[in-house]
Amino acid sequence: MEKRKIIIDTDPGQDDAVAILLALASPEEIEVIGITCVAGNVPLALTSKNARIVCELAGRPDVPVYAGCDKPLGRKLVTAEHVHGETGLNGPVLPDPVMPLRDGHAVDFIIDTLRRAPAQTITLCPLGPLTNIAKALKKAPDIAERVQEIVLMGGAYFEVGNITPAAEFNIYVDPQAADIVFRSGIPIVVMSLDVTHKALVTPARNAAFRALGTPVGTAVAQMTDFFERFDKEKYGSEGAPLHDPCVTAYLIDPALFSGRHVNVTVETQSELTMGMTVADWWGVTGRPPNAFFAGDIDADGFFALLTERMGRL
Repeated sequence: MEKRKIIIDTDPGQDDAVAILLALASPEEIEVIGITCVAGNVPLALTSKNARIVCELAGRPDVPVYAGCDKPLGRKLVTAEHVHGETGLNGPVLPDPVMPLRDGHAVDFIIDTLRRAPAQTITLCPLGPLTNIAKALKKAPDIAERVQEIVLMGGAYFEVGNITPAAEFNIYVDPQAADIVFRSGIPIVVMSLDVTHKALVTPARNAAFRALGTPVGTAVAQMTDFFERFDKEKYGSEGAPLHDPCVTAYLIDPALFSGRHVNVTVETQSELTMGMTVADWWGVTGRPPNAFFAGDIDADGFFALLTERMGRL
């Protein structure tokens, strides 16, 4: 399988942290050429700090981390401290990062990197609101044809919403940005709540992380210990869904996932359904497919991969 060169666009978030760790633990399949941060789960100052904390936890202070947009394109920022805690990485006690943020704006890093690289050799992996990606596409429309693929976590169809009755958090925070991305013509893979709500950290799966006996294994177990309290109370599930690592796992082993190529549009007008991803799962609209919308996951295979890779760090 071809090794992927990726930019991770992120708002860490415990599940973002696990997604980053999985990418950094998989150099045979993935080369992380940079991490760009956006406001989402917590404000930008914390997401850009948390990304560096995670890089240092993985022993990779060489990975360039850039700060990006601190608010959505046209709406007030909505954050999720009620899920992730006031730091975004509540659970483990991790030291403040020593590695600095790189100079420059994340949007410019995305544009410059795509323009310098051979066309269609870089995959964008957004794990949070799509503000940075949309800003890059608006500022430099020529980059759209240079992107190999966008593999993102966001949206829902059968699982509807987790921040409103109709919308998933990442899309809801900046629906205008999501609309730009889904209309870009770039090949898109969507890891929706329909998949991530089947990737549950059960007690046995979390015990496997802890049993690694490493700083990374312990930190991941502590992150999910904290993270799961919200979902167990809300959904009555036996553990927390690991949303964002599905993006990284897809890059490593796409056979873990199944879904359909469908048309996805984003609601940007109605406050009642703002941020809803309208996935034409049954092909009733006649609109051309613009995304592979994942609907199912081999959860046991996913956690086997995740545990094995966490053990490498």
